[in-house]
Amino acid sequence: MLDAATRLFAEHGWAGTGMRDVARAAGVSVETVYANFGSKPDLLLAAIDVAVVGDTDAVPLGERPEFVQLGQGKAADGARAAARLVRGIHERTYGIGKALREGASGDHDLAKRLVEGEARRRVDVEQGAQLVAGRPISVTERDGLWAVLGMEVFQLLVERAALQPARYEEWLADTIGRLLRLDGMEEP
Repeated sequence: MLDAATRLFAEHGWAGTGMRDVARAAGVSVETVYANFGSKPDLLLAAIDVAVVGDTDAVPLGERPEFVQLGQGKAADGARAAARLVRGIHERTYGIGKALREGASGDHDLAKRLVEGEARRRVDVEQGAQLVAGRPISVTERDGLWAVLGMEVFQLLVERAALQPARYEEWLADTIGRLLRLDGMEEP
C-alpha cells in the first residue's frame, strides 16, 4: 500500500490521489487502506517517512549506517557521503514532498507536520554537519546548510536547470565542504 501511495502521490499530487486510487493500485479494499492508515494525511505521512529512509525498518535516520558514515574518514569523505545521502533522499521523496506541500496548503494537520518535518530536518542537518566537520558548527553554518540541502535547491538544479543527479551530488559535496570550510576545499 505504501509503494502504491508513494507512486500515486508523486505522480498525481495530493488532490489527484484518493484512498480509493491507492486501494485499487495496491490490490486491496478501501477499508484495508483506512484500517492501516486511518486517513489520507496519515497515509501520505507514512509514505514520506518510508521514502526518506528508503525502507520500513524502524531505525531513525541518525542511527543508520549511511548517516554514521558522515563522521568516518577525512572530512571531505564525509562531505561526499552527506551529498550522496541527501541526493538519495531527494530522489526518493521529491514527488511525494510536492504532494505534502500541496496538501499542507489546505490541511492544518499536514501544515503542522510540514513545519515539524523541517524542524527535524534542521536538527538532522546540524548533527550530520557536526559529524562531517568533526566539531560543533555555528548557527550560520547550520542554517546555510539547511537551506542548501533543501528540496527546493534540488528542484531548481535538477528539474529546472537539468543538472544530472550525479553532478548535483558532486556540486553538493563541494558546497558542503566550502560552507564548513573543510581542509582541502576553498573557502566561500
